[in-house]
Amino acid sequence: MPLEEAAARSSAPSEPARLGVRLFVEGRCEGTSAFAFRAAHALLDALGRSGSLQGAAERLSISYRSAWGQLDALEQALGRPVVVKTKGHGTDLTAFGTALLALLAASQTRLAPALAAEELALTDGLRRLLEPADARIRLAASHDPLLLEAIEARRDIDLMVAGSLDALARLRDGTVDAAGFHYGSDGPPPPPFDAVFANHDLTVVPLFRREQGLMLAAGNPLKLETIADVAARQARFVNRQRGAGTRIWFERLCAEAGLAPEAIIGHHTEEFTHQAVAALIATGAADVGMGTRAVAERFSIAYRPLGWENYFLAARTSLSAARLASFYEDLRGRARGASGYAPPRGDP
Repeated sequence: MPLEEAAARSSAPSEPARLGVRLFVEGRCEGTSAFAFRAAHALLDALGRSGSLQGAAERLSISYRSAWGQLDALEQALGRPVVVKTKGHGTDLTAFGTALLALLAASQTRLAPALAAEELALTDGLRRLLEPADARIRLAASHDPLLLEAIEARRDIDLMVAGSLDALARLRDGTVDAAGFHYGSDGPPPPPFDAVFANHDLTVVPLFRREQGLMLAAGNPLKLETIADVAARQARFVNRQRGAGTRIWFERLCAEAGLAPEAIIGHHTEEFTHQAVAALIATGAADVGMGTRAVAERFSIAYRPLGWENYFLAARTSLSAARLASFYEDLRGRARGASGYAPPRGDP
């Protein structure tokens, strides 16, 4: 796993905050279908987003000829077309290409939490050698695409993706300065989240509201509308990891429906992100899981809403509110324009 600097190196010792690390996995399919996983994922994703080979080349900052060569090599390796070209309508992924993209995306999202944890540890260690300990904000947070977008635009926050309870545990033990969490549906916080709001050493702020629901195979062939339907029709469910806010919500919905989680086929199948759950559904490996509307739309799968929830940030009172003010405002602005999101109640 190569180690890269996220920004150009600075020769000035006064700018240690520009140092960052990124870890990624290089994988390769060997044998008669030899191809590099990361390059194939990047190419298919760019094609899916742009709808043309020229657009994909521009997204990847390569020449059209290079993009065409990569595409041809991939199709030769697999022995099947991954795109279909239609005169006047650009280039679209075939059903096989779409399934391959979802498979590669699922692999990346499953690896993301482990890589993020190592990135945070390495980054923190390097910066401790070069700058004051309080120069950056260490954040552990439950996975959310909107949150990730906002953090990517900043240089002062180091993120580790974790389940809601794990993120709060890291805040308690001092590993991080702040924790992002949610517990599902509006209303008073259930245990153990209620203790977070009662802790006078923490400031808890709602970042945004988001809708969660059932993510389903395209067209919802099993006609699933509720958790009870999932059990009754023996649909294959894919769950989130223990401690994730979405899993806690799912288990509460099971209790409200008079079901034990064990009554759901696949309740023991765990993934760490909404994207990983959606990818399994998109590829036909599962029938249903819980996640956000935005992720379901990204994977072009069906969606049935279950309710809205607040996503919170808990931070130590010793962390200056001014350091987070612009972050809060940026997130709320993004929430106003994103499908399935809204600012916290009371925000203009």
